[in-house]
Amino acid sequence: MTSAAQTFCPVASRKYVLVAAVIGSAMGFIDGTVVSIAIPAIRADLSASLGQMQWVNNAYMLTLSALILLGGAAGDRYGVVRLFGLGILLFVAASVACALAPNAEFLIAARGLQGIGAAAMVPGSLALISKAYPQAERGAAIGIWAAASAVTTALGPAVGGAVLSLDIPGIWRAIFAINLPIGAIAFALLWWRIPRDAPDTSEAPDYLGGLLATLGLGALAWAMTGRGGDGDGPALEHLLWFGSIGLMLTAAFLWVETRARRPMMPLRLFALPGFAAANALTFALYFALSAVLFFLPMTLVTGWGISEFQTILAFAPLSIFIGLLSSRFGRLADRIGPKPLIALGSLLAGLAFAGLALTVAAQDFWGQLLPLSALMGLGMALVVAPLSAAVMGAVAYHDTGAASGINNAMSRISGLFAVASMGGVAAYGYGQAGGMGSFGEFTQNAAAMNAGFALVAWWAAGLSLLSALIALVFLRR
Repeated sequence: MTSAAQTFCPVASRKYVLVAAVIGSAMGFIDGTVVSIAIPAIRADLSASLGQMQWVNNAYMLTLSALILLGGAAGDRYGVVRLFGLGILLFVAASVACALAPNAEFLIAARGLQGIGAAAMVPGSLALISKAYPQAERGAAIGIWAAASAVTTALGPAVGGAVLSLDIPGIWRAIFAINLPIGAIAFALLWWRIPRDAPDTSEAPDYLGGLLATLGLGALAWAMTGRGGDGDGPALEHLLWFGSIGLMLTAAFLWVETRARRPMMPLRLFALPGFAAANALTFALYFALSAVLFFLPMTLVTGWGISEFQTILAFAPLSIFIGLLSSRFGRLADRIGPKPLIALGSLLAGLAFAGLALTVAAQDFWGQLLPLSALMGLGMALVVAPLSAAVMGAVAYHDTGAASGINNAMSRISGLFAVASMGGVAAYGYGQAGGMGSFGEFTQNAAAMNAGFALVAWWAAGLSLLSALIALVFLRR
């Protein structure tokens, strides 16, 4: 054990901990946003279907969401520095494989490996800071990490969008290749500047739970996506068969969690009404956000014909508002409680999504889409920190780490299911409007793509309003 003033990391090395942690978390956060913008270019270059592009996203989200809780437990067992470094190595190696992918199937497999690496990096970045800094300095260090991560997360997609806008064949590969030098810097700092920390426990992580979670979520997502063809949604037989397998594997996971010595997901927490409600609204709201963030870039680039750089600007308000206002709304939640802020934020996000559904056909980027994006960003900024406060306030102090991890995983699981299920919704609207081929395949189908995206946005609006209702009815204060 370390004293209040001393940790495993010497004072001179702590600045390197911050740099490595910021780089690691930024790589994991930026990747999803930039890849969504790159989907049209990747699809054209690899002659991929909409279903395959869904799995380019979902392979990453599947392994990340299923294993992120296991990643935190593995850090306790083997040491945070070791696991964080292993995560960086795997993420970078998988990024290189993505950059060299000769076809969609190879890219999907490499994205799955990227998600495994991110499952070690994302929880490891904050755990590394918490373990390296004494309690008196920890809050300031986490504040610096959060601010720096917000800046890099906002700037990263802008740089990526500028790169993707270059008229160079195969330029999308650069968004993966850039992780090699960036990850090398973080790993070098870990290897040469930061000492190894001692494990906190000798008990093995819940490997069986991690395996069952991955297989169960994967089967359910595959059931909703279909066979990876034109994205028209799954046949009933396919949905029932793989859905049944997914439900059985999920039931097996829940059974294992009730009996594991160190479960990756302590199910007893869901018996707490506030915790269960916070995770239910997290699932609904982040499902809505993930659906819009995946299908809007395809609509703008392929349907409207605007550049990837301009498309990135559509999401800039989301990063800016969350980065600038989250801490302020977090402090406000401490005074008045998280309930009204979460309900208001969910309502504003729902209004923004409804506005997108109503106005997408006008194709007015500056006058309509960007203001609605700002409304969405304001709504999410109202939610992020108060939602964390609601999750933490619903459980006992010694369960806050597990509660935070579960809520983080829930937001990512919702993104997995959003992309898996909404492909059929987008394809239906696209087909009903007379679109040729599949959603996002041809550039001559702006009206049909707008119709397909509008259906997705309406679903997102409804789920956001459901989140607001859950907050009002079930959250305390």
